[in-house]
Amino acid sequence: MKKIILMLVLTVFMAGSAAAQGGLVSVKSSHDVVTTANRLESALKEKGVTVFARIDHAAGAQQVGQTLKPTLLIIFGSPAMGTPLIQRSRSIGIDLPLKALIWEDRAGQVWFTYNAPDYLVHRHGISEMGEAVQKMEQALSNFAMAATLP
Repeated sequence: MKKIILMLVLTVFMAGSAAAQGGLVSVKSSHDVVTTANRLESALKEKGVTVFARIDHAAGAQQVGQTLKPTLLIIFGSPAMGTPLIQRSRSIGIDLPLKALIWEDRAGQVWFTYNAPDYLVHRHGISEMGEAVQKMEQALSNFAMAATLP
């Protein structure tokens, strides 16, 4: 019962701090970019999800003499979850593995942004994958909460 109440409270909190636009879900983080990324990677590894890469866009900008607020891209995935989608439509492979962009806006607010799975399957014309998409949506929501909540 306590878990159900906690999940309801977290869902209400996430609804108030998340925004979806153009197939992207953005969740406000209570942490800086590096801490949010580290928390995400820890949560992923704890669940056995592979972290393929961590790309520091700000470091890349600095290498060419430009500036960019902190911006990290974490690429991660699970072949057990992604393979059935790729079997249905090879083109979804351009969007898999999954990605989370953790970035700081001009006001200093840190955001955790990811592609909404329902948007991805629609984009690639996949149907009849409702359960897999729901599992992916729930997993991404859980990882976002683990990374962004206090």
